[in-house]
Amino acid sequence: QVQLVESGGGLVQAGGSLRLSCAASGSIFNINAMGWFRQAPGKQREFVARITSGGGTNHVDSVKGRFTISRDNAKNTVYLQMNSLKPEDTAVYYCAASGRPYLSTDTADYWGQGTQVTVSS
Repeated sequence: QVQLVESGGGLVQAGGSLRLSCAASGSIFNINAMGWFRQAPGKQREFVARITSGGGTNHVDSVKGRFTISRDNAKNTVYLQMNSLKPEDTAVYYCAASGRPYLSTDTADYWGQGTQVTVSS
């Protein structure tokens, strides 16, 4: 079993930055891809970014150039650096992990509890 714990959320003004972290513990040898999803009020949970154990990354178009996912394999931790934040980025951000080198809302094996990100105008 794997436990994922997110941190780093909070309130920030538009144009500001936040850095989210997700620490994995437990049977971490099962993990390949790790990433982030978000869910705004009244909306479906959506994919944001993922990174494989080998370092390959993917970001949804709406955050490309603003968000950067990274990973510290030694610490079993994934990060999401969020710059140039917009009010539209306001959501609960969830960390997720998969034993395969891909990640989706349907195929993620593990989920964190989520951390709130609020961007004011």
